[in-house]
Amino acid sequence: MAGSAHAAGIGSGGGPSEVVLVVQIVLLLSLGRLLGEAMLRVGQPAVMGQLLAGLLLGPSFLGAVWPEAQHWLFPPGRDQRALLDGIAQLGILLLLLMTGMETDLALVRKVRRAAVSVSITGVAVPFACGFLLGWFLPEAMLPHPELRLVTALFLGTALAISSVKIVAMVVREMNFLRRNVGQVIVASAIIDDTIGWVIIAVIFSLARAGTIDPWEVGRSLAGTLIFLGASLTVGRRLVFWLIRWANDSLKSEAAVITAILVLMGVLALVTQAIGVHTVLGAFVAGLLVGQSPILTRRIDEQLRGVVTALFAPIFFGLAGLSADLTILRDPRLLLLTLGLIAVASLGKFAGAFAGGLIGGLRRPESLALACGMNARGSTEVIVASIGLGMGALSQDLFTMIVAMALITTLAMPPMLRWALHRLPLEGEEKERLEREAAEETGFVARLERLLVAADDGAKGRFAARIAGLVAGSRGMPVTVVRLGTPTEEAVLSGAVAAAAEGARGEETGPVEVTEHARPEPAAEAVGEEAAKGYDLLIVGISPTVAPEGGLTDAVAGAAERFDGPLAIAAARGAHRDDPDAALRILAVIDGTQAARRGAEIAVTLARGASAPLSLLFLADGGGAGRRLAGMRQGDAAALREVVDLAERAGLRVRTHVRATRSPEREILRQARAGDHDLIVMGVTRRAGEAASFGPLAETVLEASDRSVLFLAS
Repeated sequence: MAGSAHAAGIGSGGGPSEVVLVVQIVLLLSLGRLLGEAMLRVGQPAVMGQLLAGLLLGPSFLGAVWPEAQHWLFPPGRDQRALLDGIAQLGILLLLLMTGMETDLALVRKVRRAAVSVSITGVAVPFACGFLLGWFLPEAMLPHPELRLVTALFLGTALAISSVKIVAMVVREMNFLRRNVGQVIVASAIIDDTIGWVIIAVIFSLARAGTIDPWEVGRSLAGTLIFLGASLTVGRRLVFWLIRWANDSLKSEAAVITAILVLMGVLALVTQAIGVHTVLGAFVAGLLVGQSPILTRRIDEQLRGVVTALFAPIFFGLAGLSADLTILRDPRLLLLTLGLIAVASLGKFAGAFAGGLIGGLRRPESLALACGMNARGSTEVIVASIGLGMGALSQDLFTMIVAMALITTLAMPPMLRWALHRLPLEGEEKERLEREAAEETGFVARLERLLVAADDGAKGRFAARIAGLVAGSRGMPVTVVRLGTPTEEAVLSGAVAAAAEGARGEETGPVEVTEHARPEPAAEAVGEEAAKGYDLLIVGISPTVAPEGGLTDAVAGAAERFDGPLAIAAARGAHRDDPDAALRILAVIDGTQAARRGAEIAVTLARGASAPLSLLFLADGGGAGRRLAGMRQGDAAALREVVDLAERAGLRVRTHVRATRSPEREILRQARAGDHDLIVMGVTRRAGEAASFGPLAETVLEASDRSVLFLAS
């Protein structure tokens, strides 16, 4: 083994070895993955397996049974360890970036009363316990006895903070994320995390100063508050602009991910410059990226892959390597560790339980909350690693905290499952969950960014209005490609903004509207813009119908250059003279998935415009059924699904069921009989013909004297 070490360049006179680094990475990745899989199969988070991998490869196990092999694999020399440390430090920033992206500030606002009370008591009680424990620790346990205050503050923070990642994962796996108590648990963990990183940043400043300098502490606090305030106001818009600019302007692969990583590094350097730790900058960068209204799913998928596969196993494995559980053979240290676990658990449990009661939760809900908040997990390991690196924690204290994080995290899932299963689902909460489940699995909920291709005519302004109503429902950004001769007036973007403002909900942010004047043909203009990534194209071009029937070349060209769902708007009747005229909507459905998406768009428009909505169901089979009881089971279920969707949106709908061999006549007849001025239909693109939607859609489009909106997918 010694010869191998010498051959690898390790040992006396040898520098760091890339070969050994690769061996270390391979071992940590493979063993961390296998143990992570094992943890998942027994209902535990995968990061616990990665931490166990480090413990098994470190002095706690391999070093105890085969010290020569352990020393060769992980040499004690500073130079070799620095290679792995560099990867782990980048891993900390990336983990905090991902944690920030998973932080749902809208959720915090929704349950703020209970979440704030739980966070205040849930942080204050264990923080006080940890501070007192650190204050009375024997000097032998302190890395720097003269900085006892720093160690006590850090120990208090370590006991107070919860792992939002672990908490959210367990609550989500149990299908309790949207339950009232589940939202409070996750929101409280988010606030805990945020408070914890701010405190750690200030402690870092204090540790660096070496003494309590009121001016230095005040400067750090003021700098932190200014940084947070600027980031969450001006910074939010700047980050959205950066993501959109990188996506729309840069042609190279993964340009948005590069921009986000640069942003993370810049904010980390800013926080370092104001005297606080880089982790706060990375966490805030994640917060801002997570609030971006576009590309969030794509960004999350691309970043999560590299962080989960590479950086997380190395970081948590290195944390396990740094811990030496063999110290627990000392009865005194074992008792101190058990005491630390008891103080941390009881303090967190008591604080969270009291906060729940103060926040208006029932006793069973407060009990579940207290069980859920006790998981330290990955966050605690990150905190302990920072404390060890800055000299606030000794090696023994670091090991004790890692053991505490491991045990509290392993104990949390079964305790939370036991507590949550005692909470029945009923009343308003049951109705809300059913509504949210339907919305989140729907078509509109998956839209993030809209593209409008329109001219300055009535059809273009009507299409812009439609886009604004859809975008306003969820705060989606809209890009308008205005076709024709460029003018200085932003008529279309103004129509989008006005409609979106009227459709905004209480928790929906303002809609960003960008308008580009493009004189080239519609197909060319749409094709170039569509390459930037959009979820829905809305076309409003005059004329819509060609003299010989079917779509005009401009409309067909725009449709053919867009691969995703598209909507074609044709303003007729009152909307030809006034695109902002009142809407009375008729949604046509027939049980297909395409028709279901069209009905969802109709519901969104009706809710945003406060317009009446009627449903026309074209049933299969002979006879004219006019009641749900007279329909086939599948048809009745399809209609009931749409009716429920509308009612959950606060709409009262009228339903008409028809079985006819001339559906186009029935649609036009019902539109006239009900005095509807907008017909909404979900249609399917015909195979090989991107701009063809079948004879029924074409007949309605050509013959209708009312406005028509097709949603093609």
